[in-house]
Amino acid sequence: MMDAGLMESESMRIFTGSANPELAQRIADYLGIPLGKALINRFPDGETWVKIQENVRGKDVFVVQPTCSPPNENLMELLIMIDALRRASAARITAVMPFYGYARQDRKDQPRVPITAKLVANLLVAAGTNRLLTVDLHAQQLQGFFDIPVDHLYASPVIVKYLREKELKNPVVVSPDTGGLKMAHAYSEMLGAGLALVAKQRKGPCDVEALTMVGDVRGCNCVLVDDLCTTAGTLTTAAAILKANGAESIYAAVSHAVLTEMGFERLQNSEIRELVVTDTVPLRKTNDKVKVAVLSVAGLLGEAILRIHDNQSVSSLFKL
Repeated sequence: MMDAGLMESESMRIFTGSANPELAQRIADYLGIPLGKALINRFPDGETWVKIQENVRGKDVFVVQPTCSPPNENLMELLIMIDALRRASAARITAVMPFYGYARQDRKDQPRVPITAKLVANLLVAAGTNRLLTVDLHAQQLQGFFDIPVDHLYASPVIVKYLREKELKNPVVVSPDTGGLKMAHAYSEMLGAGLALVAKQRKGPCDVEALTMVGDVRGCNCVLVDDLCTTAGTLTTAAAILKANGAESIYAAVSHAVLTEMGFERLQNSEIRELVVTDTVPLRKTNDKVKVAVLSVAGLLGEAILRIHDNQSVSSLFKL
């Protein structure tokens, strides 16, 4: 009689694109199965070519590919892989997008602009995606852009566990803008900490003007929490306001560190003592003068994949 674990591994496949193969390997290691074999090449003119190098007929397939930098390349690569798997008769295809790119373009806030987050959802479904697994969407309503099941996980259990180990005295969780207040409140509940808010106004894609602060942080150890950091303008501006209001120390916890060179420069010159991030996206550049703690969400995603494959609930993964 065939072993149950062997049967499970034979019916499930994990593939990865080129965006974050290290995370995909950690997920495969957690599940105890090898990564699926796929060949990804570029034609001389830059077109992507994919070949699935093993049988996936009737299999439950998961494709790990965050749409981080370069977002257009990684998104197109994901779509082509999904199309190849669909045409190879995979039974179900789940797009595992630890970071969902274009999520900030989720509404028409100006005349004649696109809703690109919805366009990406349409493309994924058109390519043959049957299910989406993602982590910390920029806005909860993005789930409504899909007519397929969406499993939305949170990195907070991983990050909170690390922050608890620091045993910060007089901790206060701070939202660097009004949009992140709900997320900050959830962190404050899990850490048993106070809550504060920095109100801001964005002047442009790279420039942020902090306006004021709500809450008392004098003598407190503050933790700024956000889902996404690119140029670090929001975090560093908020950190300066906190320091001016008497904060003892300032940490920052971010789910997706899509950091640019400008972001590292700002962090280097900021009041932030340590930046805590996850490996949903690979750090593009390291800077010895910026203290960064990278936590892995491979176990979280691996457990979610296992439960999806076994048709079990994933809601318990939201808890510590």
